[in-house]
Amino acid sequence: MGQLITRINELSRKHKTEGLTPEETVERDELRKKYLENFRSNFRQQLDNIEFVDEPQEKKQ
Repeated sequence: MGQLITRINELSRKHKTEGLTPEETVERDELRKKYLENFRSNFRQQLDNIEFVDEPQEKKQ
């Protein structure tokens, strides 16, 4: 994941300074897609591991 982010950042900096070749643009788009897939998967796992716990509340009269 770290290498993926590093390469995305390299391509982003290059895009801002000198522009990307068509091949680099395709690579950047593929890397971004992989990153988002990985992020969504990890986020989904975190959500799936959340356990809601409600303590029973006593009725007040």
